[in-house]
Amino acid sequence: MKNLKQEFIHFAVDAEVIRFGEFVTKAGRKSPYFFNAGLFNNGENLGRVADFYAQTLLDSGIAFDMLFGPAYKGITLASATAVALAAKGRNVPFAYNRKEAKDHGEGGSIVGAKLAGRVVIVDDVISAGTSVRESVEMIRAAGATPCAVLIALDRMERAGSDDHLSALSAVQEISRNFDIPVVAIASLNDLFECLSHAEAAPALVQFKDSVAAYRQKYGAV
Repeated sequence: MKNLKQEFIHFAVDAEVIRFGEFVTKAGRKSPYFFNAGLFNNGENLGRVADFYAQTLLDSGIAFDMLFGPAYKGITLASATAVALAAKGRNVPFAYNRKEAKDHGEGGSIVGAKLAGRVVIVDDVISAGTSVRESVEMIRAAGATPCAVLIALDRMERAGSDDHLSALSAVQEISRNFDIPVVAIASLNDLFECLSHAEAAPALVQFKDSVAAYRQKYGAV
């Protein structure tokens, strides 16, 4: 599992999905790194990240029946992960939602398989947790059970605003509020470990101090 995490970090850096510099997060914080899953935008990279998602889910030991991808990034990630799971011998249905309900044809806001059984929500990261909350509501409204959230990167930073920081991260709050596990392919700790090893990533060592300072300021326990 540890090797899988480090392989994913190196892959995401090589694909420039993880970038370093100065970025403003959704919470308004100046972050020395940024993760943009929208840049898994070719067949090879999407296939590889889907394989990481699928293997991480299987390794977690979580019992599940289907996948759900919240619009928009979750749509591609959930469908690609379903393909990767099938290649590993686990063929499961998937569904996703529309931002606006369709009033013709099949109608409704859910596309794909009927929401049923134990459902894993597949997304890129958890920031404010809005898409997860909406997904949980849709899944429960359909009579199914949200059983886990599967994400690519856990930023491990405290939720809330700078003048009212929570003791918990957004991931920890989601897990506590909905009583479901959140499984990440990798975390900020894994990224920091990568930055700390010059022999593995010599070009990235220069970012170690800025990421360490950010983790010190905003990191959740």
